[in-house]
Order: sequence, then C-alpha cells, then structure tokens
Amino acid sequence: MSFSSMSKQQALCAGGGEEDARGEDEAMELIPGLPEEVAEKCLLHLPFLYHRLFRTVSSNWNRFLTADTPAAKPTSPPTTVSLSLPFLFAFAFDPASRRLQCQALEPFSRRWLLLPPVPAPCGGGGGVAAGSFAVVALPARGEIYVIGGVEEDGGAKPVRSVAVYSAATNGWGLATPMRTARGYMSAGEVGGRVVVAGEDGDAEVLDPESGTWSPCAGRAGAAVARYDSAACGGRLYVTEGWAWPFERAPRGAVYEAATDSWAEMARGMREGWTGSCAVSGGRMYIVAEYGEWRLKRYDAGRDEWRMVGGGGVPAEVRRPHAVAGEVGEVGGGRRRIYVVGAGLDVAVGTVSAVHGAEEEEERVEWEVVKGPAEFVGLAPCNAQVLYA
Repeated sequence: MSFSSMSKQQALCAGGGEEDARGEDEAMELIPGLPEEVAEKCLLHLPFLYHRLFRTVSSNWNRFLTADTPAAKPTSPPTTVSLSLPFLFAFAFDPASRRLQCQALEPFSRRWLLLPPVPAPCGGGGGVAAGSFAVVALPARGEIYVIGGVEEDGGAKPVRSVAVYSAATNGWGLATPMRTARGYMSAGEVGGRVVVAGEDGDAEVLDPESGTWSPCAGRAGAAVARYDSAACGGRLYVTEGWAWPFERAPRGAVYEAATDSWAEMARGMREGWTGSCAVSGGRMYIVAEYGEWRLKRYDAGRDEWRMVGGGGVPAEVRRPHAVAGEVGEVGGGRRRIYVVGAGLDVAVGTVSAVHGAEEEEERVEWEVVKGPAEFVGLAPCNAQVLYA
C-alpha cells in the first residue's frame, strides 16, 4: 500500500482538472478504499511510540492522531478500550545506576520499547527509594501516574510529587502534587479516579479531568501496613498480608467509591491474600508467593480464594514478581495475566473456563517471553497494562 498522495491544492497547481479533483476526494480518505470507521480502527492500532512518524504521512493522519480521536487525547477518554492494544508497562530499578526505568512490551512483536525516563524525584538516582511510591494506570485514558515515595537522600522524608505518563505523546509530565506527602501508600483507579490511602488511614482522591486532589473518607482503626492492594468493581482493596512471625491475623480494608466509605475486608479475602493481585476481566487473581507460585481467583460468594487449574508461574521467571492484568476479556471469556520477573522475563497467563466442570472452574496456560540480555540486572517493582 502506498500512502503518498497529493492535496487538492497541489493537484490544481499542477494543472489537474475535475478528474484530479475527484481523485483528491479519494486521497482525502484516511486509507483509500476503506470505510472511514474501518480506517479509524486500523489507525488506532498503530504503535503509539511511532505516532510522530505516522503523523507525517498525511494531514489527515496528523489530525486523526493528534486531535480528532479520543484515543489520542488523554483529556477525553474513549468509551471503550477494545479499539486499542494492551501494552504491558514494567517499572524496574537498575541496581547499578539506581535509576527507575520504564519499558513497554509491544503485544504483537513481543519487543520491549524503552520509554523516556521517569522525571525526578520519582525516578531514583537521588530521588525516591525503590518500592516506596505507588503506580496507577488509567487504561482508557492512556495514562500512568507515579505517586509520592520516600526520598533516598532526605532522611526518609515522604514527598508529594506526582508524575504522569501519556501514551498520546509518549512523554512524562508533572501533575498536581498530593495534598499530603506520602510514602509506602496504597493506590488504585476507582470509578475513573485515583484513590490514594496512607497506612494511617488518611486518604485523598485525584480527579484526572480537573487535575485536582480532594480529601475522601478516612479509614478508622489500627494502621494497615502496605502489603498489596487492588482496585476492582468500584472498590479499592488494601491488605497488609501475612507477615512472619504469625502473631495475629492479617488486617485489610475496602474503600467503596459510591458511598465514600471504608469497611473491613471480608475474612476469607484477607486471610487468603498470600501474594500479588492482578485484576482481569473484572475478577481478582493472586500469584501465590509460596510453593509453585500458583494462580488463585477470589470467589466473592464463598469468600475464598479458589485455585486456578494448570501449573504455577514457570520457574524460569524468577522473583521478584510484578503482576498486572488486562481490563477486559480477550475473546471467548478468556482473561490475561502478566507476571514480570527478574531481567524482565514475562510469564503471560491466559485464563479460560473449564468446560463441563460441575462448578465454575478455570485453568491457566502460560507462555514465557524472555527479556533481552541487557535487562539481566533489572529488578521489576511494578507492572501496569495500558491501552495505547
């Protein structure tokens, strides 16, 4: 396919008549010969890192990729994420430079794309300590937020800073700082907004449309040390998990966006939450941190974590693990989970229903995507799925 075309003005200047003008009507199409809605879907699948190059193809492509489509405008989120591709974003620290790196795994070629560096103080190297900050993706908006943290060189001083990545521009910017400096907090997307909760129960919420932070209901009771958290179904789940020695049962709390209130986490959920959680297709899964690193799914009706059939995370994907899940189903009711290991080796798990089972059972099949040799020393600390 050739993307070269002449504008109507160029055709007239070249001495073309009505026949050339009629040819221009065809050239004005995004992709000649395809209906507009089909052409738009095709362009939405262009790799976002190369949008600047694709904008030079024609003025129509430039307008589409910069202003005319919701997918290209983070301030106007699309109504669905199904027209975009799910890129896996992995945040990892280089032990040599102590800098936070961010790479994106392209879904078709399975190649890693190096992204611009996270701006200070979020990016390490004199910035915040590894694992002290929170990372939240707003998949439909094509944005990732890196929030707060503890300064490495500041006497364990928490910070208020917020950096935001936009897939539309493939660049980072600084968003409005939090109202309160925080480190080692829990955070997640709840109802299209970013909710951040400190260990002491104080919480606040960011409206991405206005870029403003506002307080939300605080959580009463004893402090809940951050172990893991997940956002699902309009709620933010926060758990401190099991910790050795087992002197007491774990604590957990749930924030309900609709009522702006907190409640105690159900007993079965908090006692069985023994790993890192990923949400996919509206379901919560954890990769257990013991044994064979098996996958478990939360059954709300029974208040228990049920084992998913199939093997555990392949042993070649070494710890530490960072997990993430795709927002929607991937066809046929299947769901997809990503487990990023040391050196950015990735186990891609496809979860599907077991047909003919008496109860609702699932099985996972794993595929391993090896990281490049130059990533061997990288240790992942967070993973997110973004639609770009």
